[in-house]
Amino acid sequence: MAQEDRAQPSHRGAARRQSGVRASNLPLSEPRLPFPGGARGAASASDLAHAAQPHSRHPPGQPRASPEAPPPAGARAHTPAAPSPARAPARARARARARAPAPAPAQDRAFTHSRTRRLAARARGSGVGLPELGLPPPRACRRRAVGGRWAAAAGSAAGGRGGAARRAGGGGAGLGAGARAGAMDADAEPGAPGLTAEDGARAPAEFAALHGPALRASGVPERYWGRLLHKLEHEVFDAGEMFGIMQVEEVEEESEGEEAREVRKKKPNPGGGGGGELCYKVIVTSENGLQAADPNSQRTGAFAVPFISGERSIFLIDHAWTCRVEHARQQLHQVPGLLHRMANLMGVEFHGELPSAEAVDLVLEEMWRFNQTYQLAHGTAEEKVPVWYIMDEFGSRIQHSDTPSFATAPFFYMPQQVAYTLLWPLRDLDTGEEVTRDFAYGEADPLIRKCMLLPWVPADMLDFSSSTPEPPDEHYQAILEENKEKLPLAISPVAYPRDHVFKVYTDIQQVLSHLSHPRFTFTQSEADADILYNFSHFKDYRRLSQERPNVLLNQFPCENLLTVKDCLASIARRAGGPEGPAWLPRTFNLRTELPQFVSYFQQRERRGQDNHWICKPWNLARSLDTHITRSLHSIIRHRESTPKVVSKYIESPVLFLREDVGPVKFDVRYVVLLRSVKPLTLFVYDVFWLRFSNRPFALDDLDDYEKHFTVMNYDPEVVLKQVHYDEFIPEFEKQYPEFPWKSVQGEIFQAFTELFQVACAKPPPLGLCDYPSSRAVYAVDLMLKWDNRPDGKRVMQPQILEVNFNPDCERACRYHPSFFNDVFSTLYLDEPGPCHVTRLV
Repeated sequence: MAQEDRAQPSHRGAARRQSGVRASNLPLSEPRLPFPGGARGAASASDLAHAAQPHSRHPPGQPRASPEAPPPAGARAHTPAAPSPARAPARARARARARAPAPAPAQDRAFTHSRTRRLAARARGSGVGLPELGLPPPRACRRRAVGGRWAAAAGSAAGGRGGAARRAGGGGAGLGAGARAGAMDADAEPGAPGLTAEDGARAPAEFAALHGPALRASGVPERYWGRLLHKLEHEVFDAGEMFGIMQVEEVEEESEGEEAREVRKKKPNPGGGGGGELCYKVIVTSENGLQAADPNSQRTGAFAVPFISGERSIFLIDHAWTCRVEHARQQLHQVPGLLHRMANLMGVEFHGELPSAEAVDLVLEEMWRFNQTYQLAHGTAEEKVPVWYIMDEFGSRIQHSDTPSFATAPFFYMPQQVAYTLLWPLRDLDTGEEVTRDFAYGEADPLIRKCMLLPWVPADMLDFSSSTPEPPDEHYQAILEENKEKLPLAISPVAYPRDHVFKVYTDIQQVLSHLSHPRFTFTQSEADADILYNFSHFKDYRRLSQERPNVLLNQFPCENLLTVKDCLASIARRAGGPEGPAWLPRTFNLRTELPQFVSYFQQRERRGQDNHWICKPWNLARSLDTHITRSLHSIIRHRESTPKVVSKYIESPVLFLREDVGPVKFDVRYVVLLRSVKPLTLFVYDVFWLRFSNRPFALDDLDDYEKHFTVMNYDPEVVLKQVHYDEFIPEFEKQYPEFPWKSVQGEIFQAFTELFQVACAKPPPLGLCDYPSSRAVYAVDLMLKWDNRPDGKRVMQPQILEVNFNPDCERACRYHPSFFNDVFSTLYLDEPGPCHVTRLV
């Protein structure tokens, strides 16, 4: 899927696919509609095609949408009547703008995509103009799910250690009801020829079995499921029968004071352009209003029967653009029509045919006010990287309210392998009432809501403390429970005879291929093993300590305090206080420390300090889903995907001069061996490994992976620069003669020592558990940065980036065949003497 995303981004054509919504003015005979700020008005069909400043935000706590939905058909509109401008009763007046719809271009009638052809045919009958924009290949609109299942990553913590709650939307490709869709007319009733009563009863049951878990997790009431199934099978986009889009411009009153002006500017849904404030609103235009519970619907039990009965007030919204963040810039430059459409949707000025760097940068900044996200629950680590999408012009114009009238949830319809956003009312609405949603859905804390709404509602957090002391003990206890880790009972240290040959059970191929020491032999029976050397994390230490206390392990209870990034930052504060130690970049947990981070960001901004930051998932390595940015909005929105920390980006790294490239970033990986917690016994492998960027470093092009990242060994198409440690040291000292490597490495080892001392200083679950049968191998990745001591001396300061459990040792085994012999001798035989290790503690 990652390859497809790179080559064929989802770009759904033009305003011809706006969930079937007509842009219409209300007749002059209708009562004028009150809006916040006294704004009144409505938009035309032309306004739909040239959207400005919608403010869509996926509420955390709901499942994320699936990829690439095809364009919805059924856009219908009537020629609007132009209202007269109305003066607001308070401080502003609204100017309603109406534009006559253009005729449909002839070329739009010849699109090969079947749904587009149907849309064009309906539009010709209604007089809606279909602007000419490029379409992606149909294949891009019908991307299949990896493994037949798509994820829903909830945006709230849900008490959640290890990530936002993930809810699968059912399994399998799922034919079921969708297999019969092609044989039925869109308006067919269960009594129509070709559809039996048995079919009418079986289809909802299959739909509920396949999609029920996702719909329940999203909070979609079951009374809507029957109608939803009908709309999905027959591609019914009927939002235009209920809603219209209104374009509003607020103009300052001459008597408006500065304080009132600032209050208005801080309102959500700001517009842009002109001399006033433009925004778009979605309103109910149906003469009969809209009912959340349709009294005329027929239902039996929890699911509507017959087949298409059920309450009607649920609607499909299409997605205009789906991509991964790292591919967004490339797609805006390369996909025909995409930049123009996104610029129109976001209110970004764009002139000319060819994408300009300035316009692309503006869209990439503004997109965080429109982006929604989803994530796969299954698949490879690369496939689980969150995907971001922007709803079409209708969905993106649904505005925020703290008391919303509607709810939305992304939804992946498996039979068609298509993603939509579902829209349904939370209460009955009268004609003219606005359709709104809560952009901070699920968050009750007023302070957190204030931070989450910053992309739309400016707020000053400078007076809030940015101090981040270590979390309370209860925080670590909650982590232990959420990890379902059971601590061991107290046992005595294991004593084996000096000539004992250990039976090793392992599922790690590198160990099986390279461990050749005569005192270790392999067994395929876990029950017979003396040593369990497993790739996955062990959980039930209690049972193991009760039943097999003499079995040795390759991991410690509570070691996630080292290997999970937010925990690493927390325990490091024991060494450096609330600001953290000098050897760790300033780091905030975006789940629990968002207000502190916002305050710190704004303080640095006010002081004119560098404000480059790097967002990293708690639990992923290899730079996956890791993003460098100067945008506060981007960082806040990244909080909604996977749980993340944000760390100060190293703006002044120590560089290495590559003769073929120039000065580049590099990082260093050391392997450390933890023999015991009490007493703390720690070794470091004498060989270290280096990774290099492929392009000269500069604080620009922040999405240029080969300039800002060093992990190149997982992409066969990328150049991998390799320098052995014994070649690196003399070259480094040649480039920096004032900094002998022995001195630099001494600072690195001191940082390692302090880290493991604080990690082992407290009893579990606040620290690593002193379990005598545990041993472990960790990889510590670090960089060097330039810093100034109080005396003004310039120094190289180690910066620990992450600690990895069970690291990839492929290069270690290739260049140092005795690697695992050294590891096992040090950890399990207590014979470090002849090995390539140095004792730190």
